[in-house]
Amino acid sequence: MKSVIDTTEPQPQPTDVPPVVATVDLRKVYRSGFWLNQKVVSLKGCSLTVYQGETFGLLGPNGAGKTTLLKLLLGIVRPSGGRGLLLGKPLGDRQVKQSIGYLPENAYLYDYLTGWEFLELAAGLFQIPRNIQRDRLPQLLELVGLPLADARKKQMRRYSKGMLQRVGMAQALINDPALIFLDEPMSGLDPLGRYQMREIILGLKTAGKTIFFNSHILSEVEQICDRIAILAKGELICAGSLNELLGSTNAYQVKGKGGDQEILLKWLPNLVFNHDGSWQGTLQDDYYDFLDSLRLMEGKIISFDLARQSLEDFFIQKIQKQNISV
Repeated sequence: MKSVIDTTEPQPQPTDVPPVVATVDLRKVYRSGFWLNQKVVSLKGCSLTVYQGETFGLLGPNGAGKTTLLKLLLGIVRPSGGRGLLLGKPLGDRQVKQSIGYLPENAYLYDYLTGWEFLELAAGLFQIPRNIQRDRLPQLLELVGLPLADARKKQMRRYSKGMLQRVGMAQALINDPALIFLDEPMSGLDPLGRYQMREIILGLKTAGKTIFFNSHILSEVEQICDRIAILAKGELICAGSLNELLGSTNAYQVKGKGGDQEILLKWLPNLVFNHDGSWQGTLQDDYYDFLDSLRLMEGKIISFDLARQSLEDFFIQKIQKQNISV
């Protein structure tokens, strides 16, 4: 059964609370060529805000400037213009880095160390005392789903892509950060790995962490994020909550099997039966009562989706308007 029922109400934007991330007209221009006389504009006048406890998704095709924006926020590269704040401090402030976690898309994790040794190294960089490490490392390994035996005994050159992502996520959380940046955290993972990574992110969200991440997996973004922004050719083309961008609706597209046709028609006026014996229709009323009724009729749900445009369709339309191939 596929379920994407969204029971959360859209969160009002704070008006008196300073944002955790704020950029104003942030720009980045690289120079190339033998004489460095050619300009490559990677980011154009980007202005956005992210508030405490939000999960913010940054979307865009390859080369849109997503990783450049992350590097600017993290102080890895310096902006060519504009300004920004991270946790109330200017971009690049060293003290802020103590409160930030970062998982790069292609992290180098030292092949000949075990996962445990690598996490000890990361903890040492944050000057976390050994007695705290003894408690925190097993907790993090349990959180990311990496067996303690593998972490202690197996060198990371023998890890799968999913195991490496788990170690990378653990190191991003080693300092118990308030703000976490994730660059393509689900890249290269199989469906089970993506599900587990999504559960980790949702757990961090429940714990009140602020999460800023890039992803190409739009179905995951739609389930996780409070707000999103789309970059194209280095330009921010839209930003907002999913309800603001996709539209708010209380209707659901339902597909199922079995049940009583007459009763189903009361719930789904536009009920249609398919050749394979399944049926589908649009539900406008309280879905809890409908699901109870369907259970009593011994019917089954095949899919249950909000009756609005998907994030993937919205994304493709926006990108195509910019004449960008995806």
